[in-house]
Amino acid sequence: MDPLPLHTIIWLVCWSFWLFPFCASSGSHLLPDKPLSVGSTITSDDGTFALGFFSLSSSSTKHYYVGIWYKNIPEDNFVWVANRAMPITDPSSATLAFTSGSNLALSDTKDTLLWTTNISAAGNSSSEATGGKAMLDNNGNFILQSSHGTIIWQSFDYPTDTLLPRMNLRITHKTHALQRLISWRSPQDPSPGNFSYGADPDEFRQRFIWNGSTPYMRGSIWNNNLVVGQYVESIKSTIYYRLQPIDDEVYASFGLPPPSVALLQMKIDYSGKIKTRVWNSNKSKWTDLWSGPNHECNKFGYCGPFGYCDNTLPIVTCKCLDGFEPNNKQDWTASRFSQGCHRMEALTCGQGDGFLNMSTMKVPSQFLYVKNRSLDECIAECTSNCSCTAFTYTNMSIDAINGDETRCLLWTRDLIDMEKLIGQGETLYIRVNGLSGTVYCFCFSACAVRYTPLFAGPVELQ
Repeated sequence: MDPLPLHTIIWLVCWSFWLFPFCASSGSHLLPDKPLSVGSTITSDDGTFALGFFSLSSSSTKHYYVGIWYKNIPEDNFVWVANRAMPITDPSSATLAFTSGSNLALSDTKDTLLWTTNISAAGNSSSEATGGKAMLDNNGNFILQSSHGTIIWQSFDYPTDTLLPRMNLRITHKTHALQRLISWRSPQDPSPGNFSYGADPDEFRQRFIWNGSTPYMRGSIWNNNLVVGQYVESIKSTIYYRLQPIDDEVYASFGLPPPSVALLQMKIDYSGKIKTRVWNSNKSKWTDLWSGPNHECNKFGYCGPFGYCDNTLPIVTCKCLDGFEPNNKQDWTASRFSQGCHRMEALTCGQGDGFLNMSTMKVPSQFLYVKNRSLDECIAECTSNCSCTAFTYTNMSIDAINGDETRCLLWTRDLIDMEKLIGQGETLYIRVNGLSGTVYCFCFSACAVRYTPLFAGPVELQ
């Protein structure tokens, strides 16, 4: 029997030790005369990331993909997959190479196209890419450049399930489509799963996790500042979350200030949980800095209309707002909260209604954003509208989107998807009946009261 070719022997040895993605490296560039094939990778100059062929399937019918991973992290290390919807079944026949049209294409010996950069769809012509090259940079971005060094395609513009530092996620859709992170189907299957993460199509200031097309979890509403910092003790650094207008769209990103070299990522996993996590090299594992949902109560609308999830209790549970009671007390007692709560006493608009102040809240969904309003003007917007059930107000001292440094939010529907948070959140002012014998504050001095009359303005109660 004839001996096996050398490249086949290398391929078999690599896979026998599950080291296939980390075999032969060909530097950080992919050139027109050097296609990428099974058993070879390209590596970022600093050695952090690698790109090549991989498989995670343990079944007899294996599927193979081209992706990017952290080279020195042994597990749960993939950050991008090219052909996640079109797996390779015969890896020995597949190559990633430049085409005559100067695209990058993943195909097999039968000329089946499994994936392509499609630079024309990205708004570039093939002539711009002539004589170009592809490279994997130190941020984990796979870049196709023209001969003049212009970026004409990049993997950061086509995210899969992971957001990396310096990567922008488009959260508006004035001209271009929204971008979402889309989960894997399972830990061994990178094909598109059921869960996705991105901005509300109607309001970029809040982000959702969707299960299919159904809201699964909603994040807090962005406070309108362009940059928000959060110090993390475990890494002795501040994570910056940023909104950045570019051309006619708004993008969200996050990262660490230099000279930090921590490996940080945001990922949506196959179970629908969104995680911000950092690699702990001392323990050789990922540490979650934040994740959610962490329990049923955090899921979208779990507590029903006018109910809220109280995260300050030892056992997180749903509560009705003060002055409200469960619509179905039997269900509420049995921990079935979806029917929510109703007012114990109906509003009598214009007859002394007050505001219930609730601090450290994740404020409700379905709001109306009124621009360029002072606090007094925001109060007036709500009090003059008998349909207004609540409002919140923020006045920023730094630059904000569209030059508006105020944020007046009004609610004219049922209040849905609220949470009482620990050490964060904002104050929500909920309209209540002021003729029920409740004691009011007529000034801003400290007093032990629950409600504030309309003409006194909101009072932050301790």
